[in-house]
Amino acid sequence: MKTVIQRVKSASVTVDGQLISQIAKGLLVFAAVDKNDTQKEAESMAAKVLKVKLWEDEQSVKWKKNVQEIDGEVLCVSQFTLLAITKKGNKPDFHKSATAVKGKELYDIFFNQVKSLYSEERVKNGVFQATMDVGLVNDGPVTIEIETNPPEMKNPTGYTPFDPEDGDTFKGHVHKTFELPASLLE
Repeated sequence: MKTVIQRVKSASVTVDGQLISQIAKGLLVFAAVDKNDTQKEAESMAAKVLKVKLWEDEQSVKWKKNVQEIDGEVLCVSQFTLLAITKKGNKPDFHKSATAVKGKELYDIFFNQVKSLYSEERVKNGVFQATMDVGLVNDGPVTIEIETNPPEMKNPTGYTPFDPEDGDTFKGHVHKTFELPASLLE
């Protein structure tokens, strides 16, 4: 599952000219369901969205408070296009996105989990599969992306940091020993 979260002063969703939902200060959350996602990812993402610290505290220290701690609101909007791939050509490829049936099922789990972990009155929704007009007044702007299954990092150097045959251990840093000629040490 992937979300793009925007800290907002206000946000709203309108469908066919009719206001569906609106919030004041809080989070606008665009959420996409991957074809490999499960209920576990949807529930985990809901918790992450509510815990992310995007506001300052009373001493003006940034990134100290989450949406619950500021008594903010949350507007969730389904947006499968977050999973678009454009590696080949200019046309987006949406093959990573879940089917509409699975997408709705897991998006609903995500949305209901956000409501149950926070407050039913403070969490609003868009309309799944609708063409929505999403309005917002960005606060900052602050926009972040969260994935429950981030892509695996590949080793671009080809360096293998651990060789079990020579007994070396690797703990996250590369250490190299250099021997300096004695003449340089004099």
